[in-house]
Amino acid sequence: MSAFKILLLLVVSLLCAIPLRAEEPLQQTGEKLVRQLFADMKSANIPAIKKIISPVFQSVHQDGTRNCDQQIELIKGLDMAPPVLGDFVETRNGSILVVTYMVSVEESVGGKRLTGKPARRLSVFQDTSEGWRWVAHANLQVMQ
Repeated sequence: MSAFKILLLLVVSLLCAIPLRAEEPLQQTGEKLVRQLFADMKSANIPAIKKIISPVFQSVHQDGTRNCDQQIELIKGLDMAPPVLGDFVETRNGSILVVTYMVSVEESVGGKRLTGKPARRLSVFQDTSEGWRWVAHANLQVMQ
């Protein structure tokens, strides 16, 4: 068999091995982290929240800012309905992961029941030697 035929056979074989349609993308790291975070908040799994939340955590809500301990206290009282999450956008630079997304969920924040209308949120995570840590959060849900 000539070298040309061998090369042609090799090229055709490689082309046949490559899928013509790309597979569905796997869920991204930020989306996985946010979905797990909301599952833990919904079930009031405080040990899991304490494992991921950073000691330097800060959040901002319409009623003000919270540090790590204040956020944990807020989570304890969320009385969260099942959340609907979507429209994830994430960017990463080194160990920092920024995730924006839409959330529809009824919950209590600062003693006020939020309507569950879709609202943007932003969460920031840091990849550390102990795993991912939740370092910042913004809840843009309008309070009544």
